[in-house]
Amino acid sequence: MLRATITDIAKEVNTTAATVSRALSNHPRISEKTKRSVHAAAVKLNYKRDRVASSLRSGKTHLIGVIIPSAEINFFGSVVHGIESIANAHGYGVLLFQSNEQRAYEEKGLENFLSARVDGILVSIAKDTKDYSHFKQIRSRRIPIVFFDRVKDELGIDSVVIDDYRGAFMATEHLIARGYKRIAHISGPLHLKNFYDRLQGYKDALKAKKRKVDQTLIYNGNVSIESGREGTRHFLSMRNPPDAIFATEDFTALGVIKELKEKGIRIPRQFGVIGFANELFGEHITPTLSTVDQQTIQMGKSALKLLLNIIDKRGTNHETKQKVVLDPLLICRESSAGKSK
Repeated sequence: MLRATITDIAKEVNTTAATVSRALSNHPRISEKTKRSVHAAAVKLNYKRDRVASSLRSGKTHLIGVIIPSAEINFFGSVVHGIESIANAHGYGVLLFQSNEQRAYEEKGLENFLSARVDGILVSIAKDTKDYSHFKQIRSRRIPIVFFDRVKDELGIDSVVIDDYRGAFMATEHLIARGYKRIAHISGPLHLKNFYDRLQGYKDALKAKKRKVDQTLIYNGNVSIESGREGTRHFLSMRNPPDAIFATEDFTALGVIKELKEKGIRIPRQFGVIGFANELFGEHITPTLSTVDQQTIQMGKSALKLLLNIIDKRGTNHETKQKVVLDPLLICRESSAGKSK
């Protein structure tokens, strides 16, 4: 069977190919009645848009590039789900690239997106990235780009984030309210703003409750299960160890729980633990993990909506940078239920 064309649709509804093209592109000058007729005929004839031809006419490929640090982390998969839900509704395809937390792969992903002539790019920065020249080059070429979750404000790139400071403040405040006295923190790479803000939220929550900020209770981690285990071993070796840990994210928190259980320390009666991100495994481990939800689906939706707005305004003077900040949600489970009386 020959593939249906715009000309076939035009014959079906007794109009011109130009009118059909505009109707399929939702042109404002085409009446709703004509649009409905054209779309009905397109469905009847099983018309499939030729993406290459369409991109040549419109200057758009209707493709969005998305770079995530790791597909193994449920958080990013959930964000991508939110991205795709909006992309599908607007007729966009999504190209996904995994940086594996390395700058070199991140740069390769951008190169691939440029070759594919994507209309815009969404990025969550790799934890090993400290040189941001590749993002500056994207900006200099006026290619629409939006950061999500992990951002670098100094680059002046639009972004969507959770209120990391507030989430960390809430997590630390929660541990204090549950009766834990010496609360430690295992951080992430502090050159990334979200992990830096979580550290500041932790410190300020202690100060707000008249607790001293003890620098020996802060361990610089690298966002991994092993980082959580190493940090926990470090704290337990202290003469006056902590009785709770706020981990900068859930995989670190999982490492904390693993180490504590191996040492025979009861959670939460002897030791409290809370993470950040609300990874899927958190409600299925023993004890279940308290955490901070980052509204991942909403983050993905907001990031793509922001990007599509920039794409629509491409060619205009887009100088005012936008930063969408989502509210964190505290998820209280067994790991921070409180110390025994």
